[in-house]
Amino acid sequence: MGRTPRRTQRKRSKLAGRAIAASAALILGGGGMVAVNVYANAEESTDPPVSAQSGEQGSGPGFSTISCPDVGNQLPEVPDGAREDVDRRLADLDSQITAAYENFADAQDAEQAQAVLGPLEDERRPVIQEIGSAIDQAGGQPPDGIDSMAACTMRAGDGAGDGAWGQQPPEEGQDGGAEQPPEEGGDGGDGGQQPPGDGDGGQQNGNGPVADDFVDINSIEPNVNRPDKQEGASRGTFTTKCGTNENGKFNPDNVIVAPGVSNGAHHMHDYVGNQANDAFASDDDLANGDTSCRNQGDKSTYYWPVLRLQNGQDEADADADGGGKDQNVGEIQTPTSVTLKFVGSPAGDVVEMPRFLRIITGDAKAFTNGDANANASWSCTGFEDRQLKDKYPICPDGSKVVRTFNFQSCWDGQNTDSANHRTHVAFADQESGACPQGFQAIPQLVQRIVYDVPPGPGFAVDSFPEQLHKPVTDHGDFINVFDEQLMQRVTDCINEGQRCT
Repeated sequence: MGRTPRRTQRKRSKLAGRAIAASAALILGGGGMVAVNVYANAEESTDPPVSAQSGEQGSGPGFSTISCPDVGNQLPEVPDGAREDVDRRLADLDSQITAAYENFADAQDAEQAQAVLGPLEDERRPVIQEIGSAIDQAGGQPPDGIDSMAACTMRAGDGAGDGAWGQQPPEEGQDGGAEQPPEEGGDGGDGGQQPPGDGDGGQQNGNGPVADDFVDINSIEPNVNRPDKQEGASRGTFTTKCGTNENGKFNPDNVIVAPGVSNGAHHMHDYVGNQANDAFASDDDLANGDTSCRNQGDKSTYYWPVLRLQNGQDEADADADGGGKDQNVGEIQTPTSVTLKFVGSPAGDVVEMPRFLRIITGDAKAFTNGDANANASWSCTGFEDRQLKDKYPICPDGSKVVRTFNFQSCWDGQNTDSANHRTHVAFADQESGACPQGFQAIPQLVQRIVYDVPPGPGFAVDSFPEQLHKPVTDHGDFINVFDEQLMQRVTDCINEGQRCT
C-alpha cells in the first residue's frame, strides 16, 4: 500500500461540529433495534420484498443500488477439482458488479440507471454458465436454476418513495433477484438516501452511510439473550492476545472467498495474527508465517473490514484497490483494543478445531442478499447488553464503539471449508445451545473490537460499493493455524472450566 495509514489518536474537535449537527438532525429511536442472540443463527428474513416504485428520479429522497443474485451462496457442493476455477469466476462476478455500480452511480435518471442492468446481465451470463460447466466437468451437479441468476435488479434504498428509482420485480424463477430488507424496521427507515455523488464529504463518495444508518444507543432496550448453561457445560475460556494491527497490515484480498485473486474483497481488511495472509497464501505459507500473537503457537489469521472516519480526509489507499477505487474513503481507524476469546458450549464439551479450519461469520453482501447470513453486532462500551444488527451506534461521551463477532461454534466433523464457505460450520441452537445433528461443538471464537471515534454519525465499515456501507454487512474471517499442542490446551482449558491465556 505504500505507507502505513495514519493512526487514530484523533482530536475529537476535528469532527465535533458536523457530528453535533448530524446528531441534531437525526430522528432517534428504537426503530432500528433488532434483538441479537449471542448464539446468533442464520434464519431467513420473512419480511416482504421492497415494493416496486415507478417513475423518474425526483428531487425527493431515494436511491437504488444494484442487487444481483449471490451465486456463491447457492453452491453448497463443488467438487475439489473445480474449486479454484469456480472461486475465480465468482470473483469475476463481484468485479463485474463493482464496475457496473460505478456506471450506475453516475446515472442521472432512472432510465440511465436501468440501462446498466442489461449489459451487466450479458457479462454475468457466460461466467455463470462457465461455473456450471466447471462443476459438471468435475463430476458435480450444478444447482437448479443457476442459469437464471444472471439478471440483476435495482434495489430500493432507504426512504425510497414516490419519485425514487424503483426496484424492478424479479424474473419468474429467479432465486435472489429481488432481495429482502433486513428484519424488524431495519434498512428502510425515514432517513432517505441521496443519489450517489450528492452526499457531503462525510459520506463514502456519496454512497453511504446516511443518517438513518445510525441510532442513539440510549434509545435501545437491552436485547441480548444467552442460553442457560446445562449440567456438563464447558465453562472455561482461552484468550489469545494478538494486538490491534499496530503493524498496519492491510489488503483488499480474501484468501477464503477469493484465493489467488488480488482485490477479491473490494474493501480493505485489518489483520491480526498471521502476517503472511494475502490472496495467494497457501496453508504452508500460513503455517510458516510470522504472527502478531503473543503466544507464537497461534499463527491463526483474524481479519475484518476496516472502520474509517467519514471526515473527507484521504488515506494512503485513496487511489488504490480496496480503498478509493472501490469507494472506500476516509481515515482508517486502529482499534483501541481487540479481544480474541474462545469459549465453550452451554450444552457440553467441545472438541478440537481442525488445523486450517476456515470460518466466515456475517455476510458482506447482506444489504442486497437479505439478512439470512447476517451476524453483525454493534454496540457501545457500557451498553453491551444492547446489540444492533442493522444500525451503527451513537455512543454517549466517554463510551466507545464496539463491534462483536460471535463465530459459528459447530463443525461438521469432516471439512475445513465448503464451497459456499458456510455449510461445514453452523450456529448452535438459540434456546439450548446444542449443535445441529451431525455437528460437533468446537471452541467458539468471540471477537470484540473497540474504537475511540468522535460521538455521533461520521464513521463506517468498508464494503463492496453496491452495499452502501450498511452496518448489516459487517463480517469477520478466521483461519485456525494453532499448532496441535496449543489447540489441545485450548480445548482442555475450556472443558475443565479454566481461564487461560
